[in-house]
Formats: sequence, C-alpha cells, structure tokens
Amino acid sequence: QVQLVESGGGLVQAGDSLRLSCAASGRAFSNYVMAWFRQAPGKEREFVAGINWRGVSTYYADSVKGRFTISRDNAKNTVYLQMNSLKPEDTAVYYCAARRLAIEVSHPQYDYWGQGTQVTVSS
Repeated sequence: QVQLVESGGGLVQAGDSLRLSCAASGRAFSNYVMAWFRQAPGKEREFVAGINWRGVSTYYADSVKGRFTISRDNAKNTVYLQMNSLKPEDTAVYYCAARRLAIEVSHPQYDYWGQGTQVTVSS
C-alpha cells in the first residue's frame, strides 16, 4: 500500500507560479512511477505529467509542456509539480498517483491516489 498526500494548491492570478507536493508513505516510494492528473468540474480526469522511478524519464501533456515540471526526491518520498505561467484553464483539482512499471496517461492504470488539492487561476 502507498498513501499519498498532496499539498500546495491555492488561488493565484494568471501568469503566477505554484509548486505542488505529494508526500508518499508506505511501501518503497522509489519502486513507483508517479504522475499528476487534474480534474476540472464537469470534465474527465486528465493526465498532466509523469516521472519514472529514477526521475530520469518524464512525460507531459501537450497543454502543460514547457510550463510545468515534474520532479521527485526519493530520499524524501516526495514528488513535485512546478507550475509556471499558469492560465485560467489550469484551474482544477490536482491529484498525484502511483503505479509500478511505466508511465501511463490513462488514470485507471494507476493504483494509488491522493485526495487532491485545488488550484484556481483567476484571469
């Protein structure tokens, strides 16, 4: 079992930055691929970014590429999402998720989820 707790969300203006954190506990964190997803009201949960267990390989949704950066610190059991140049369309609840093996963009492929943290970007 892996328990995930997100933090760092908030209300910001367009163009601002935020850094989300996801703290993991339980089984060996470094064994897991980690990802961030988001879900806006009335919309499907969508993939944002993923990172492999070593932190060497990353993958981003086209909508955030060049603005968001995913990273992890296995010594701290934490994964981060640095979000720059935020836009109103980035407004959503952001979730971190964990799975073994490879990065997947489909949310049913992930085994463990946090409770989510709200990000609201005003125009």
